[in-house]
Amino acid sequence: MKQNSLVSVIMAAYNAEVHVESAIRSVLNQTYNNFELIVVDDASSDSTLKKIEKLSKFDSRIKVYTNIANRGVVNSRNFATKKAQGKYIAFLDSDDLWLPEKLNKQIGCAQRENIPLLFSGYYKITPNEVMRGEVKVPKSVDYQKLLKSNYMGCLTVMYDQEKMEKFYFEEINMSEDYLLWLQMLKKIKKAVSVQEPLAKYRVASRTRASNKFKAVFYQWRIYRDYENLNIFDAFYYFLHYIIIGYRRYII
Repeated sequence: MKQNSLVSVIMAAYNAEVHVESAIRSVLNQTYNNFELIVVDDASSDSTLKKIEKLSKFDSRIKVYTNIANRGVVNSRNFATKKAQGKYIAFLDSDDLWLPEKLNKQIGCAQRENIPLLFSGYYKITPNEVMRGEVKVPKSVDYQKLLKSNYMGCLTVMYDQEKMEKFYFEEINMSEDYLLWLQMLKKIKKAVSVQEPLAKYRVASRTRASNKFKAVFYQWRIYRDYENLNIFDAFYYFLHYIIIGYRRYII
């Protein structure tokens, strides 16, 4: 596989002093080394920025930007995306981790299948990295399938912005990544996965996604207000969302 395509890794960080160094090192430890890591510190009040800057002094691939005031994860990701120079754009939150072969295996898949949008399976872990389980994903998803459930974890998504375009998150307080994947799949036929887990997602450290009732509300809002589905189609996909979510919870 050719390693001549630059990957821009987008990371927003806010008061992430506990995990941000591990997250960054999981990028630096990639076997695919042609990347830039764009980190936007969102006016952290702890030592997050100091830790990022310390690492950046030893690796020029880390590019650090700071917000004067807290502007939120969506604004920070979008700012980093504007700065991105890579053919591929990938995402990693400041408390998550990549496995070393993540970029290498996804770019290999992109080249073999000529697909501009990729994702993968991933592990769920506690804040102390105790394994909580594995999230398995289908081989591919199209727009209709993604409406039933968000199979594409943000920490696993990578896309070819030269074949597509640069995409930006919309501020909706929750599920902004899911909404973005839907917009992408309106433009291309499908997204393809590397089905093995290539990342680790810290579940207990999240706050926005912990309110299940709020998540359900935003799921319905996406169907009706953003995707403009009629009431019957919205109910059809919403029912699948509930059933699939319940099965995942049980498993």
